[in-house]
Amino acid sequence: MNYIEYDFTVSPTEMGAEILTAELAEVGFDSFVDTPTGVKAYISKDLWREDILEDIYLLSNPEFTISYQVTEIEQVNWNEEWEKNFSPIVVENLCTVRANFHPIPSTPYDIVITPKMSFGTGHHETTYMMLQQLIPLSLQEAKVLDMGCGTGILAIMAALRGAHDITAIDIDPWCVENATENVQQNNCAFITVKQGEVSAIAGEKYNLILANINRNILLSDIPAYAQSLLPQGVLLVSGFYLEDLPAIQECSQAAGLRYISHIERNNWVSAKFQRI
Repeated sequence: MNYIEYDFTVSPTEMGAEILTAELAEVGFDSFVDTPTGVKAYISKDLWREDILEDIYLLSNPEFTISYQVTEIEQVNWNEEWEKNFSPIVVENLCTVRANFHPIPSTPYDIVITPKMSFGTGHHETTYMMLQQLIPLSLQEAKVLDMGCGTGILAIMAALRGAHDITAIDIDPWCVENATENVQQNNCAFITVKQGEVSAIAGEKYNLILANINRNILLSDIPAYAQSLLPQGVLLVSGFYLEDLPAIQECSQAAGLRYISHIERNNWVSAKFQRI
């Protein structure tokens, strides 16, 4: 699956890029990369339409100056850009996310990935925070779901924390292919990767569900996640902004989940809920 990249130049940059990202997420953009002059936003080609920006209020706001370039990104081009620019990241001085051509680190946890067309290298705030949330969890004997798995990085981290019954699901066939390769590269053969959406978990029960997606999908799918959690099971979510947290909390509470806590990183949020 190809992606459409919008490279936005925004002035004033910091506030404008933050507001623009929130608006773009509402219309289907699912991944964002901050740049010195604005933000790059990505949407899968099958969700894209020519008038996708028609309802983006910020573009007509006279307080901001915004320009952009649009590019269709093929898988091979993403790989080339990634190999040129990808540098290892370290989370909490405990987990390193790197490529196979980087030196082996001294951190207790080492995740090797090749993202291809999948998003989720750990560089984005949401993936970083989900890794932060996973590191202290003891997952021995836990049954885990990574929903919207992307590169499979969260499923792999769950395996490193002791889980041996893990399912990783993504709607995008490229992500499924990529996550499968990354799972094999990290010797996690017990992780099952498959294509699907939330209906694929009907009838299943998990101790832990991970969902780093976006606000709208979370609000739609949290009731299904709640139904698939075992008693005292935990839901970790991210992919939304601090201002969206009350809506996520309200939806989760209505589904029978108790809010536990949340963490923030550059106005992005990762929240923890538990089945009552």
